[in-house]
Amino acid sequence: MAAHILKEILFPHDKIRNTQDTVISDVHDAIKTKKNIIVHAPTGIGKTVSVLAPALSYALGKDLTIFFLTSRQTQHKIAVDTLKQIRKKYDNGFNSADIIGKKWMCMQEAEALSSNDFSDYCKKLKERKECEFYLNVKESMGKITVIAQNILNELKGIGPMHVGELTEKCRDKKLCSYEMASLLAKDAKVIIADYNYVFNPNIRDNLFSRAGKKLENSIIIVDEAHNLPARAREMLTAKLSSFIIDQAIKEAGKFEFFDILAKLKNLKESFEEMGSNLNFNTEERLVRKYEFIDIINENQNYDDFISELAFAGDAIREKQKQSYVGSIGKFLESWLGQDNGFARVLTKDNNEALTLNYRCLDPSLITKEVIENNYVTIIMSGTLTPTAMFKDILGFPGNSTEKVYENPFPKNNRLCMIVPETTTKFTRRNKDEYKKIAEVCNKIIKKIPGNVALFFPSYGLRDNIYKDLYELSNKKMIIEKPNLNKEEKENILEQFKKHKNEGAVLLAVSSGSFGEGIDLPGDFLKGAVIIGLPLVKPDLETKELIEYYEEKFGKGFDYGYVFPAITKCLQNAGRCIRSETDKGVIVLLDERFAWQNYYRCLPKDMDFKISKLYEERIEKFFGR
Repeated sequence: MAAHILKEILFPHDKIRNTQDTVISDVHDAIKTKKNIIVHAPTGIGKTVSVLAPALSYALGKDLTIFFLTSRQTQHKIAVDTLKQIRKKYDNGFNSADIIGKKWMCMQEAEALSSNDFSDYCKKLKERKECEFYLNVKESMGKITVIAQNILNELKGIGPMHVGELTEKCRDKKLCSYEMASLLAKDAKVIIADYNYVFNPNIRDNLFSRAGKKLENSIIIVDEAHNLPARAREMLTAKLSSFIIDQAIKEAGKFEFFDILAKLKNLKESFEEMGSNLNFNTEERLVRKYEFIDIINENQNYDDFISELAFAGDAIREKQKQSYVGSIGKFLESWLGQDNGFARVLTKDNNEALTLNYRCLDPSLITKEVIENNYVTIIMSGTLTPTAMFKDILGFPGNSTEKVYENPFPKNNRLCMIVPETTTKFTRRNKDEYKKIAEVCNKIIKKIPGNVALFFPSYGLRDNIYKDLYELSNKKMIIEKPNLNKEEKENILEQFKKHKNEGAVLLAVSSGSFGEGIDLPGDFLKGAVIIGLPLVKPDLETKELIEYYEEKFGKGFDYGYVFPAITKCLQNAGRCIRSETDKGVIVLLDERFAWQNYYRCLPKDMDFKISKLYEERIEKFFGR
């Protein structure tokens, strides 16, 4: 690509990688013609800069704002660093704002609160003028304080800044970092944020109003967009559990809301009655909307109960940060929502605890409005195949562009195999099969000179196979635990990296902390083995999802069951080859991967070979 073209699209680097030039050109054309684009492009080609550079060059010439949406803070930093490079190289003085979840930017130590409780807690603190950080930014009538304005001017002069840097600067001056980020957003050409800030209507309306932005003048870029369907569903999902009801009863008694207390006890009895026909063999059932409403109406008026719970919840939050009483009121309000595109399911766990779920099945109920009303939408990921599925389920219009780019890295640097020796199929799960899986894994590990990551469908299955693998292998075993925090996750990665020469084995879970979003370039990871298909449990919600997509698109089994599992596998596989110089082995270990129903879903450019001669192939690949 010529130098003048690089300058025109604000490309910050001296050279464009293979495939990057095509991505840049396609994105540039899509924005100019106001045509949405779905970009499937392999990891390592530089998707962030390939999309941000042409989008920014266009936005600067128009009255447009870019919203770069990502669910991971590491991607926030990559986007900010890219903007820093552009501003430095072209000296064009544009501003940006980096915003994460409001409670994570709060200096009041409120991380333990739910999003709803935090929102109410923050609102009360501001109303009562009890938050010094907010008061240091905003005076009465919303006027900006002198110190906040001075710091704001200073921040604009510095240019693009990661949210962590902003928070530290604000902490030193005792300023609310969320309010400062919102003020920066007013003049920002690029706003980096979580999906919620655009796809959640309430949060979007608040941010756009404060920042003076309009959806029709916004270019929306969604990073790691394979996560968007699940995240969108979650935004419209609500649940009520035995635990929440028990906590609300304690809360009502503590704060002497005795009338509410009696009604909550009635609710608990009704709730348990609903679950009385559930046992170990039938731990879930579908619930009709009016079945639950009618049960509550037997003891009190449903609508009045919502109002009473909301009132009591507000009063309780005057005295403490959160309210379970208030959260029940919000659930009852959500339960009144539509049926189409939702599943209403009652479940019972092994501890006899009940949960009533109002689960969203259709992400387009929340994404379609954004896609149809903004300037242009660009979604991108290394696992957006088949693009037609994401186009369908997210509600893209028919004329949207779908682009699938092949991996530009040398094919002889990766060995992709399907080993049909074992399976994690439920009907075949037994001690003998676990031992066989461990034996095959051990043979693969022995032939790979360096670190290997094993990805399992679940922690339980991983632990069963680990027992045999531990006895067979003499390599260091590093075990992923559920629900790791950021520090624990980083410690495990550092420990893993230290063993790159002699080789260690990371036993992880497909949808866990290491299944996506981590970088192990160069010699840090030489092999990734995906053990079994991480298919979701075929529960009532999954069955409802399959039926819904079958009725809507005629592709229920693919969209609701098969493709999401393959996407997880490919995310796991993507941890291995992160650059054009990386060399590694990717193994799909399950006979079902060789079945046509699943094999057809694998990207053609990965060129997976079905082989039982995996030891010889790996030896030859590494030249041993």
